[in-house]
Amino acid sequence: MPVPHIFMLRDLQARLEAEPEVWRPLVLTNGCFDLLHSGHVHYLGEAKALGRTLVVGLNSDASVRRLKGPSRPLNSQTERSEVLAALRAVDAVVIFEEPTAVDLVLALRPDIYVKGGDYSLASLPESGAVTQSGGHTVLIPFVRQVSTTNLIERIRSL
Repeated sequence: MPVPHIFMLRDLQARLEAEPEVWRPLVLTNGCFDLLHSGHVHYLGEAKALGRTLVVGLNSDASVRRLKGPSRPLNSQTERSEVLAALRAVDAVVIFEEPTAVDLVLALRPDIYVKGGDYSLASLPESGAVTQSGGHTVLIPFVRQVSTTNLIERIRSL
Protein backbone atom coordinates (compact mmCIF):
# COMPACT_ATOMS: atom_id res chain seq x y z
CA MET A 1 0.00 0.00 0.00
CA PRO A 2 1.51 3.39 -0.97
CA VAL A 3 2.34 5.87 1.76
CA PRO A 4 0.11 8.94 1.22
CA HIS A 5 2.94 11.46 1.63
CA ILE A 6 5.09 9.97 -1.15
CA PHE A 7 4.27 11.53 -4.52
CA MET A 8 5.15 11.26 -8.15
CA LEU A 9 6.26 14.72 -9.27
CA ARG A 10 3.29 15.31 -11.60
CA ASP A 11 0.83 14.34 -8.83
CA LEU A 12 2.47 16.70 -6.35
CA GLN A 13 2.44 19.52 -8.92
CA ALA A 14 -1.28 18.95 -9.44
CA ARG A 15 -1.92 19.12 -5.69
CA LEU A 16 0.10 22.35 -5.39
CA GLU A 17 -1.85 23.95 -8.22
CA ALA A 18 -5.23 22.77 -6.92
CA GLU A 19 -4.61 23.62 -3.25
CA PRO A 20 -2.09 26.46 -2.92
CA GLU A 21 -3.69 27.56 0.35
CA VAL A 22 -2.87 24.15 1.83
CA TRP A 23 0.71 23.99 0.56
CA ARG A 24 2.08 27.55 0.49
CA PRO A 25 4.43 28.85 1.69
CA LEU A 26 6.22 25.70 0.55
CA VAL A 27 9.68 24.76 1.77
CA LEU A 28 11.77 22.39 -0.35
CA THR A 29 14.93 20.58 0.58
CA ASN A 30 16.64 17.60 -0.99
CA GLY A 31 19.25 14.96 -0.33
CA CYS A 32 20.13 11.29 -0.10
CA PHE A 33 18.96 10.71 3.50
CA ASP A 34 20.55 7.25 3.31
CA LEU A 35 20.89 6.49 7.01
CA LEU A 36 18.58 8.82 8.89
CA HIS A 37 20.17 10.29 12.03
CA SER A 38 19.50 12.99 14.61
CA GLY A 39 21.18 15.66 12.48
CA HIS A 40 18.69 14.98 9.69
CA VAL A 41 15.74 15.11 12.09
CA HIS A 42 16.89 18.43 13.54
CA TYR A 43 17.55 19.88 10.08
CA LEU A 44 14.14 18.82 8.74
CA GLY A 45 12.40 20.31 11.78
CA GLU A 46 14.23 23.61 11.25
CA ALA A 47 13.30 23.57 7.55
CA LYS A 48 9.62 22.89 8.28
CA ALA A 49 9.49 25.84 10.70
CA LEU A 50 10.21 28.21 7.78
CA GLY A 51 6.90 27.57 5.97
CA ARG A 52 3.56 25.79 5.99
CA THR A 53 4.69 22.58 4.30
CA LEU A 54 7.98 20.77 3.80
CA VAL A 55 8.65 18.77 0.66
CA VAL A 56 11.74 16.56 0.59
CA GLY A 57 13.26 15.79 -2.79
CA LEU A 58 14.92 12.40 -2.37
CA ASN A 59 17.77 11.30 -4.61
CA SER A 60 16.91 8.04 -6.37
CA ASP A 61 19.07 4.98 -5.82
CA ALA A 62 20.87 5.56 -9.14
CA SER A 63 21.47 9.21 -8.26
CA VAL A 64 22.92 8.27 -4.85
CA ARG A 65 25.29 5.77 -6.50
CA ARG A 66 26.50 8.49 -8.87
CA LEU A 67 27.05 10.91 -5.97
CA LYS A 68 28.34 8.60 -3.23
CA GLY A 69 29.79 5.57 -5.02
CA PRO A 70 28.81 1.98 -5.80
CA SER A 71 28.37 0.90 -2.16
CA ARG A 72 25.57 3.41 -1.56
CA PRO A 73 22.76 3.76 -0.84
CA LEU A 74 22.50 1.45 2.13
CA ASN A 75 18.72 1.70 2.06
CA SER A 76 16.60 1.68 -1.09
CA GLN A 77 14.71 4.73 -2.26
CA THR A 78 11.49 3.00 -1.20
CA GLU A 79 12.78 2.46 2.34
CA ARG A 80 14.28 5.96 2.57
CA SER A 81 11.10 7.62 1.30
CA GLU A 82 8.90 5.69 3.74
CA VAL A 83 11.07 6.69 6.71
CA LEU A 84 11.10 10.35 5.64
CA ALA A 85 7.35 10.39 5.01
CA ALA A 86 6.76 9.09 8.54
CA LEU A 87 8.49 12.09 10.12
CA ARG A 88 6.19 14.74 11.61
CA ALA A 89 8.06 17.58 9.88
CA VAL A 90 7.74 16.10 6.38
CA ASP A 91 4.57 16.76 4.39
CA ALA A 92 5.63 15.18 1.10
CA VAL A 93 8.48 13.19 -0.43
CA VAL A 94 9.23 13.09 -4.14
CA ILE A 95 12.02 11.00 -5.67
CA PHE A 96 14.18 12.53 -8.41
CA GLU A 97 16.80 11.05 -10.74
CA GLU A 98 18.88 14.07 -11.72
CA PRO A 99 22.27 14.87 -10.15
CA THR A 100 20.91 18.19 -8.81
CA ALA A 101 17.47 19.35 -7.74
CA VAL A 102 17.32 22.18 -10.31
CA ASP A 103 14.51 20.53 -12.31
CA LEU A 104 12.63 19.81 -9.09
CA VAL A 105 12.93 23.46 -8.03
CA LEU A 106 11.65 24.65 -11.41
CA ALA A 107 8.73 22.20 -11.27
CA LEU A 108 7.64 22.93 -7.67
CA ARG A 109 8.62 26.63 -7.41
CA PRO A 110 9.25 26.57 -3.66
CA ASP A 111 8.86 29.75 -1.68
CA ILE A 112 11.91 28.70 0.32
CA TYR A 113 14.67 26.29 -0.65
CA VAL A 114 16.73 24.95 2.26
CA LYS A 115 20.14 23.31 2.44
CA GLY A 116 22.54 22.59 5.27
CA GLY A 117 25.34 24.81 6.48
CA ASP A 118 27.95 22.76 4.64
CA TYR A 119 26.83 24.51 1.44
CA SER A 120 27.18 28.11 0.29
CA LEU A 121 24.84 29.96 -2.04
CA ALA A 122 27.61 30.08 -4.63
CA SER A 123 28.05 26.29 -4.50
CA LEU A 124 24.34 25.48 -4.98
CA PRO A 125 23.24 25.04 -8.59
CA GLU A 126 19.64 25.18 -7.33
CA SER A 127 19.85 28.72 -5.91
CA GLY A 128 19.59 30.37 -9.34
CA ALA A 129 16.51 28.30 -10.16
CA VAL A 130 14.98 29.25 -6.80
CA THR A 131 15.45 32.96 -7.50
CA GLN A 132 14.14 32.51 -11.06
CA SER A 133 11.01 30.88 -9.57
CA GLY A 134 10.44 33.75 -7.15
CA GLY A 135 11.71 32.07 -3.98
CA HIS A 136 14.77 32.41 -1.81
CA THR A 137 17.39 30.06 -0.39
CA VAL A 138 18.09 29.54 3.32
CA LEU A 139 21.17 27.77 4.68
CA ILE A 140 20.59 26.10 8.05
CA PRO A 141 23.72 25.81 10.21
CA PHE A 142 24.59 22.38 11.51
CA VAL A 143 23.87 21.97 15.21
CA ARG A 144 24.70 18.29 15.44
CA GLN A 145 27.96 17.23 13.83
CA VAL A 146 26.85 13.82 12.63
CA SER A 147 26.89 12.45 9.10
CA THR A 148 25.87 9.24 7.37
CA THR A 149 29.40 8.78 6.02
CA ASN A 150 30.89 9.07 9.53
CA LEU A 151 28.32 6.63 10.92
CA ILE A 152 29.16 4.11 8.20
CA GLU A 153 32.88 4.45 8.97
CA ARG A 154 32.22 3.90 12.70
CA ILE A 155 30.16 0.78 11.99
CA ARG A 156 32.84 -0.61 9.64
CA SER A 157 35.53 -0.08 12.27
CA LEU A 158 33.72 -2.22 14.87
